Amino acid sequence: MAQATSMTNTPTGPKGGEIFGHPKGLFVLFFTEMWERFSYYGMRALLVLYMVKYLFIQPDVGARVLGFNALKGFLEAVFHTHYDAQPLSSQIYGLYTGFVYFTPFFGGLLADRVLGQRKTVIVGAILMAIGHFLMASEQMFFVALMFLIFGNGCFKPNISTQVGLLYPPGDQRRDRAFLIFYVGINLGAFLAPLVCGTLGQDPRFGWHWGFGAAGVGMVLGLLVYLWGQKYLASDVLAQRQAEQLKAKMPAKKEPLTREEWFRVGALVVACAIVAAFWAVYEQQGNTMQLWADTNTRWTFGGWTMPSTWFQSFNPFMIFLFTPILTSLWGWQAARGKEPSSLTKMAMGLFLLGISYVVMIIAAAPMASGAMSPDAKRSLMWLVGATGIATFGELFLSPIGLSLVTKVAPARIVSMMMGVWFLANFIGNYMAGYLGTFWEKISHQQFFMLMTAIGVIAGLILFIMNRPLDKIVSAHDRQEA
Repeated sequence: MAQATSMTNTPTGPKGGEIFGHPKGLFVLFFTEMWERFSYYGMRALLVLYMVKYLFIQPDVGARVLGFNALKGFLEAVFHTHYDAQPLSSQIYGLYTGFVYFTPFFGGLLADRVLGQRKTVIVGAILMAIGHFLMASEQMFFVALMFLIFGNGCFKPNISTQVGLLYPPGDQRRDRAFLIFYVGINLGAFLAPLVCGTLGQDPRFGWHWGFGAAGVGMVLGLLVYLWGQKYLASDVLAQRQAEQLKAKMPAKKEPLTREEWFRVGALVVACAIVAAFWAVYEQQGNTMQLWADTNTRWTFGGWTMPSTWFQSFNPFMIFLFTPILTSLWGWQAARGKEPSSLTKMAMGLFLLGISYVVMIIAAAPMASGAMSPDAKRSLMWLVGATGIATFGELFLSPIGLSLVTKVAPARIVSMMMGVWFLANFIGNYMAGYLGTFWEKISHQQFFMLMTAIGVIAGLILFIMNRPLDKIVSAHDRQEA
């Protein structure tokens, strides 16, 4: 077991020294992920609006979009309801973003057992680039989504795992490395709506220009990754095979130890609770985008800002708030008072739930200065809610990624990263399902529901924090 852990966490093969105290490979992965997230969030910024305002309101949509009638009929049969454009779009948004995070479990298995992290990332990037460019064809809409789902499954768990591979066991830089990596994610997410959203909503260009720009971003990410291979650590699979060849021993399966099973169990429980976070958080691309488009004033001095720019607020705030939190945690660590990883994640759930209290107030008729619930509101309501939600995200998402690479048994680290993304799958699907209630209940009631989900999930994680934290802390001490 000790040997396996060493192979997973010790950099083997990267060259070129360090930048700002971190291996150069971190910045290769930073820019690769930045462009991949540019492509994903560029497409996500347009997806619901594209379906609600264009694709699904065409009179001949069944003939224009391959598989539309079959999928709509299946969903209506399962849920025993008729779907108009908005609830159908929310369901498809949830299915798409959900399966984007379901397939990484299998992408992790593929990397751990067959291809290794590097080859699997390259396969995923190629599949996603094809998917983005297929979005230019209305007929191939669902086929494009399938390419994106399978491509992301190969790409996502293995790019994140490679960040952890750059650092040896007990290296205190790892948490900070994931925060730096997370800035790359959000740099791509910040730029995407400004470029893809603007092109897609501009009548001079149109939806397909926005989707095409996302495809260009994915190609750039692939080129960066191919160029920077020499700065990355060797794959876990390659290291294991090299060790076996050196020892002239045949490959053998090592069963997980009792202690490793405890660690796996702790991660699975934490991931299951975290699914509630994504169910609420992913409303940003779903119902919150509809609120931004329909219920928010975007005209300033005669100029109208594209409503998709709303989705740049969160990543921009990531840049602002990350130094604040890293300084706070450093100050707490110096005094022995830094919260554990699981406590931070519980706080993240609370903050996300509380952010929707702002939207409950915003949805009140008096918030618009008029008595109509459909009147336009100030942009500042969205800014305030997004600010609180962003703090919640920083307490949960990068900390969870780091936790998986620290606690997961070495020989199944990519698979366990896939388990982390399974929580995203459940949460993203639930985000779509919850979005079907957007037009069935008042917006105030909808935001109350989001608040309740976030706060209750945070309470559950706080209650379970002590037994889970004992398992995680015992491993941290052993690794150090």
